[in-house]
Amino acid sequence: MPLVRISLPQTTPSAEVATVSDTIHRAMVDTFNVPELDRFQVIHRHGHEELVCTPEYLGVSHSGPVVFVQITCAPGRSLEMKKALFARVASDISRVSSFSAADVIINLVESSRENWSFGLGIAQYSQ
Repeated sequence: MPLVRISLPQTTPSAEVATVSDTIHRAMVDTFNVPELDRFQVIHRHGHEELVCTPEYLGVSHSGPVVFVQITCAPGRSLEMKKALFARVASDISRVSSFSAADVIINLVESSRENWSFGLGIAQYSQ
């Protein structure tokens, strides 16, 4: 049930956008117990001035174009699972795309299950 928002530069080629999208989903399936068919993503491409990232923060230097990943999901996953997901997403994106691991910014937002509807105006998890 995660909803993933991916924000990346407008100049990112479509094939690379698809690769980043697929990579994030695969990491969630492998490390976060997300079912294979549970894929909901919103992808945004932004102009240079619309993606703002400080050159350095908390000892991490950001040197190139960034990709922001925001994952909204139900609570209940352990800190170890969250760390594994963050590490996997950053390393895999850097391996298969032009983005470096340092330039993959991830934010996890937890929302209780009753706050979701997957169509027909039904709160499927509140039944």
